[in-house]
Amino acid sequence: MILPIVAYGDPVLRKVAVDIEPDYKDLNKLISNMKETMYNASGVGLAAPQIGKAIRLFIIDASPFAEDEDLSEKDRETLKNFNRVFINAQILEEEGDEWAFNEGCLSIPDVREDVFRQPKITIEYQDEEFKMHTETLEGLAARVFQHEYDHIEGILFTDKLSSLKKRIIKKKLDNISKGKINAEYRMRFPNIKKGK
Repeated sequence: MILPIVAYGDPVLRKVAVDIEPDYKDLNKLISNMKETMYNASGVGLAAPQIGKAIRLFIIDASPFAEDEDLSEKDRETLKNFNRVFINAQILEEEGDEWAFNEGCLSIPDVREDVFRQPKITIEYQDEEFKMHTETLEGLAARVFQHEYDHIEGILFTDKLSSLKKRIIKKKLDNISKGKINAEYRMRFPNIKKGK
């Protein structure tokens, strides 16, 4: 089932999400719905807060980036199979000099900006079977993870912009929260009264 994606301005996007347990009700159905929602919106990641649930769950399918000829062969190979569910994720370590990449977000349609992030991270998470994993991600895989991880920490990519950039896009962000946007997918807007 395709779920509405929560738009910028909704308080759920600012909550630090809580861990979930293996007995979380209808978890497999939720993951399946999140995947359908993400693919319908042509996204490469979707976090539970973006569908209104403040839980530490997000999904990533970065395989569309594997077609990018500008990336290294190693990066393309990694991204081709980077399709996972992350539960109760933690970043253990971030390393390297920050680098810029143009990011967007399904909760903030039509806004794209360069965001600086570190290129190498060590993470810990559980998969959908609640098996624990520890691994190191680099390059674009690390970046996509960091973007989705920020969602479960109540952080948006726009928070990482300079105050000048924030002022420039403020009107756009206000319009998104009011539903004055033509998204290609279902959305839920915080500042639209029900029944209108």
